[in-house]
Amino acid sequence: MKLKTLLLTIAALAVASAIVHFANRPTQPVSTDPRIGTPLVDRAMLEKAATLRFADQGKTVQFAKQADGSWHVVSYFDFPADYAKLTQFVGELRNAKIERLVSSNPERIARYEFKDTGFALLDGAGKELTAVTFGKNAEGGGRLVRFGNEPKAYLSRLSAYFDTEPRNWADAQLVNLKNDDVAQVEIGFADAPALVARRAKKEESFVAEKAPEGQRLKADKITSLLSSLSSLRFTDTNATDDANAVAARQHVRTFKLTTFDGKTLTVALGRKPEQKIIKTPEPAKEPQKNGPAALLAKADEKPKSEAAPGSANPEPETPNLKPDVAASGPAKALEPVTETIPAGPVFAFVTSADGKAPIDALMQKRAFQIYEYAFTGLPQKPDELFEAIPPPPPPPAKQAEEKPAESKPATAPAKN
Repeated sequence: MKLKTLLLTIAALAVASAIVHFANRPTQPVSTDPRIGTPLVDRAMLEKAATLRFADQGKTVQFAKQADGSWHVVSYFDFPADYAKLTQFVGELRNAKIERLVSSNPERIARYEFKDTGFALLDGAGKELTAVTFGKNAEGGGRLVRFGNEPKAYLSRLSAYFDTEPRNWADAQLVNLKNDDVAQVEIGFADAPALVARRAKKEESFVAEKAPEGQRLKADKITSLLSSLSSLRFTDTNATDDANAVAARQHVRTFKLTTFDGKTLTVALGRKPEQKIIKTPEPAKEPQKNGPAALLAKADEKPKSEAAPGSANPEPETPNLKPDVAASGPAKALEPVTETIPAGPVFAFVTSADGKAPIDALMQKRAFQIYEYAFTGLPQKPDELFEAIPPPPPPPAKQAEEKPAESKPATAPAKN
């Protein structure tokens, strides 16, 4: 038998052997664990939950369900929660499925780094409905999870981010209106009377109550102002007695928004103004001569009353009649030093006309900082809101008067 034929025969036998091995190998038993294929949190459990708590890296954030179905951030002054953000987070928990059982071996589970990262749901009586702890990431993707203290580790693919900064979960919206809802706006100025603008219908343009002669409101300026005020959001909060917040209340500009259904919100924006302090500089001190060099120089000095060697008549000492200041010229006046203390953060103080809106309760809890440009971008003078009324369009050109038909010259009679 040729060598080539022998090699082909051996290769064919190897392939056949592999096929037989894979065909006859025992099948792995299918897992019968009831958690396989189920979500981390099911809908029924979420409906029963009154408290949601999650933790990561030693920090905990807790939410509580209200009687009206909304959620509050217990960890941040019981503020209303950001509905969109919380809904997305819970949706990611529901969409994450248990893919498979990884291990039931306690020794292996101990190496999976199940620590303090996880979440829990509790009912209205404080009873735990479920608690899930997350371990390290799996090599092939996903994350190891464990339910309560069960001696089982599962694999799940979860994309939720555990943001442990409680402030980031609070609803930052202070004013939630639409421009079309506003029927009247009152604009306060620091050095001028307030300007009132109103409209009868949302389709109409705002008209100033006392507009300068020959001028009208700039539509884009009013739209920009309403957009800034009607969607006001906070960036941080302080205690109500914070020094910057107290100073801001004393330097506010006030705006009033009245809706078509008669509700009025007052928005006061202010900040502690910039300060310039004059500091008197301390006079320069004479340098002190100390040390061995100063002592040697003093030892070399001759007494003024002692005559020089070889002199029979020592010259009398001439007193120094000029003051030391004269020797160095006239004294220079000390120039004052100015120190500038920058302006404080901008605060927003929002109140409703009846004092019963949810925003009124929030204002009693904290002082709310806002973005600086929401304040600095406001019109500073009434003149910035007006423009000249354009002249009326010229009347349409009159059609040229119809000219009478030109009479044709009479034809001269033909000559015979």
